[in-house]
Amino acid sequence: MNISGNTQRSLGPGVQYLLDYLKRMQSDNPTFFYAIQDDNDEQCSGNMFWTDATSRTNYSYFGDTVRVDTSYRADRSKIPFISFTGINHHAQPVLFGCALLLNESENSFVWLLQTWLQAMSGHSPVSITIDPDRLVQKAVAQVLPEARHRFCRWNIFRQTHEKLANVCQANPTFDLEFKKCVNEADTVEEFESCWATLLDKYYLMGNEWLQSLYSIRDQWVPVYLRDVFFGELSTVDSNDAISLFFDGFFGATITTIQLLIKQYEKAVSSWHERELKADFDTYHTTPVLRTPSPTEKQAANLYTKTIFMKFQGELVETLANPATIVDDSGTFITYRVAKFGEDHKAHTVRFNAFEMKAKCSCRMFDFSGVICRHVLSVFRAKNVFTLPSEYVLKRWTRNAKTGGEGSVPESASELPSQYGESSVVRHDNLRQEAMKYVEEGAKSIHVYNMAMNALQEASKRVAAVKSKNSGVTQGTSVANGANLGTHAIENQSATCLSKEEKEKKIRELSGELEQTNQKCEVYRAILLALFRDMEDQKLKLSVKVQNARLTLKE
Repeated sequence: MNISGNTQRSLGPGVQYLLDYLKRMQSDNPTFFYAIQDDNDEQCSGNMFWTDATSRTNYSYFGDTVRVDTSYRADRSKIPFISFTGINHHAQPVLFGCALLLNESENSFVWLLQTWLQAMSGHSPVSITIDPDRLVQKAVAQVLPEARHRFCRWNIFRQTHEKLANVCQANPTFDLEFKKCVNEADTVEEFESCWATLLDKYYLMGNEWLQSLYSIRDQWVPVYLRDVFFGELSTVDSNDAISLFFDGFFGATITTIQLLIKQYEKAVSSWHERELKADFDTYHTTPVLRTPSPTEKQAANLYTKTIFMKFQGELVETLANPATIVDDSGTFITYRVAKFGEDHKAHTVRFNAFEMKAKCSCRMFDFSGVICRHVLSVFRAKNVFTLPSEYVLKRWTRNAKTGGEGSVPESASELPSQYGESSVVRHDNLRQEAMKYVEEGAKSIHVYNMAMNALQEASKRVAAVKSKNSGVTQGTSVANGANLGTHAIENQSATCLSKEEKEKKIRELSGELEQTNQKCEVYRAILLALFRDMEDQKLKLSVKVQNARLTLKE
């Protein structure tokens, strides 16, 4: 099960290609961070890590749960590419950083985690998902001792299918029953019983592989992990979403660094577009309410479209899961909540009427961040029709990427003050406002025309500002390298520049220019997106008008 041992790989000129690419990326954007491992140990040299401004900003919003994907180690022919991913407010995978690990010693994995953590301002995640690998496990325990770690369940499913190939072939239902036993157990007792029944049914009581999995069940079976947030909305339907960032982009055809970088950029661009579309859908699609509950309407205005649908499913289920008082003798009122006809699967909810807090034995809120049907059933019984704020995680809301905590993390080499607020943060804030602008502008043809005229005027002003400053020479970018027993690839620290007043003035003007250029690019991207949206709305309105005219003629 565990992959171990030191491995040294060589990718020839591909490594230099990657190095040149990283230098170019940092030159284009000083908030781009990369580093190599260089501890005067030839055996450990060549390991590289990188992350861009968007990834670092996204971590400040969604860095509560992280997946470190080292699955390439199961196939020795693959390029040693590692990714750090999470899950955003639309339940989409989001990237936090990448690495190329030419040497796979324990020291290398420790360096990688330390470097990644430093790039993320040293903020440890609440939970981390890793592959069942001894070296990775030891590194995580050393660098991230406060984070609850688990093994990737879907990786274990894949390995089980391979290890028990004969059993799966002879018994086509085994694979399905095995996953159901792991994913759908509501209690530890239910899992233990189901596991024993499964082994007995297929005569696998002495199987060493299954025995090894059972011995570490508290590190991968969901029912043992539900007291910690992993952002997993469904243990049944989910396919380990936070590790899917590069699915469909990386495969057996990735044999060179050049192709890897090309596909890496495609993946980043593709998921950015998908997030924009999900934002658009959230703001421009009115959810269909399925109950008269004020709670549902409140949630529809708070959550993103994807998360609201999950919440709505739980709310609707309260109609079939009545709450019955079991104990009302103290501060807490204890309820028993079970679906009609399934009393054996009842859950216990303890409700504090004074503090308006409830705790369910299913621990769904702790695990996924979405309130469960059992607590909602108790709220309905107690006439609580407004969700208490502590049961609405901001990371799942429409406004997940607004607020002060979204700035780019500072690196060990501190960024100049003009980069204190990143272009990515400004981009996100502008996009939020732009969505509202599009929504209002599309309501009528008169408002549409006014909005379009305003946008065209704004576009001219942005172009004028950019043109005015185009003649000024741009300043030198600031390096962002790790310094945890390592050396950054570039070391262009501002402190090395001359202290003469003229050079200082040039640096200040160059910094202002860079900031202005970044703003112009952001404004330009937002305006172009708005123009496209407005034209789409105009086309739809034209079609509606034409249809209305045809209807009147008939």
